[in-house]
Amino acid sequence: MRVSVPNIPQSLLSVNQSANRVSLAEAIERVSTFLAVGNVTLITGAGVSVDSGIRAYRGRDGRYMNPNYKPIFYHELVDETEKGQSFRQRYWLRSYLGYPSVREALPNTTHYAVAALQYAGVIPRLITQNVDGLHHAALSIVHPSPVLVQESILELHGTLHRVRCKHGHLTERTVFQDLLSAANPKWKDFADTIQKEGGTLRTNPDGDVAIEHLGISYDDFVIPECPTCLLENRHNNVHKPDLVFFGESITEYVKKRSYLDIENSDRVLLIGTTLATYSAFRLLKHATELRKPVLMINVGPSRADDVQGVQKLEIASGDIMRDVVRNVLGSRGVIDSLVEEMLSSGIRKPPPKDVDDSP
Repeated sequence: MRVSVPNIPQSLLSVNQSANRVSLAEAIERVSTFLAVGNVTLITGAGVSVDSGIRAYRGRDGRYMNPNYKPIFYHELVDETEKGQSFRQRYWLRSYLGYPSVREALPNTTHYAVAALQYAGVIPRLITQNVDGLHHAALSIVHPSPVLVQESILELHGTLHRVRCKHGHLTERTVFQDLLSAANPKWKDFADTIQKEGGTLRTNPDGDVAIEHLGISYDDFVIPECPTCLLENRHNNVHKPDLVFFGESITEYVKKRSYLDIENSDRVLLIGTTLATYSAFRLLKHATELRKPVLMINVGPSRADDVQGVQKLEIASGDIMRDVVRNVLGSRGVIDSLVEEMLSSGIRKPPPKDVDDSP
């Protein structure tokens, strides 16, 4: 089976972005004007979470731009042969070591600015390609009900915070992490030692770490059985995070809802995404076919760069979104104490620059 990692077409990587560069003042004004009409559907990508310390997939330092990077594909992860077991050991060890950094990540200023716009009804629909749950964490300030938060955000590619076994049983990732620790005391000690010594492993945006360069073997990593399957008197240790892998399709429900979210909007805003995956790019195409106004805030090339009808601003969202919210909501007279709390919340702590090129 031939499956490849979707990426930005080579012809677009060399496009000069200087024409899209704008001053802070101009960017704030243009985004504010775009949002002032309201009823906006927002699509976000990994670039939004960079200020939370989570690396982007693509872009200048993105792992998927490294031709030597070899992700695990869906058919490999669910293969029930011995070879598939090896792939799962590799995946779950890397994920076991990498998940704590995603679990402990905090929403940044863009997450909270977006949450304020959701709260005010300017952005009633949010589609995120991110699997880190940080949009949910930011919105929980005003929507303490997890159900309401979940209904407000469509996770196009799923989430890292749940695990699904091959029979469809769901386990919260924190519970599964504890099961992995109990089954692998040696690796728990390894992880604890790194944390105590203040060391770090390079975490990828999908929550795993690069450890091959350390000469580590996966052979002794134990994948626990599904607890629900055990209650049903069957053995099963074939699990995957509840997200979409390369070579796997999004569900029909998610596809239909994402299209409806575009159709029910008056305009579409994109932040921090290259639109390299077709599941996201086709939403842009759908918006332009419906003649919806589209504005993109992104740093670097994207698949939207040669799409007619898309305005692009070459600027980091963290530089402008707080001021955008003040402009948009201030003009509506809806800056209350909750909005003020969101606009004073959020970190800006991008990950350190790579010092190695290991896959």
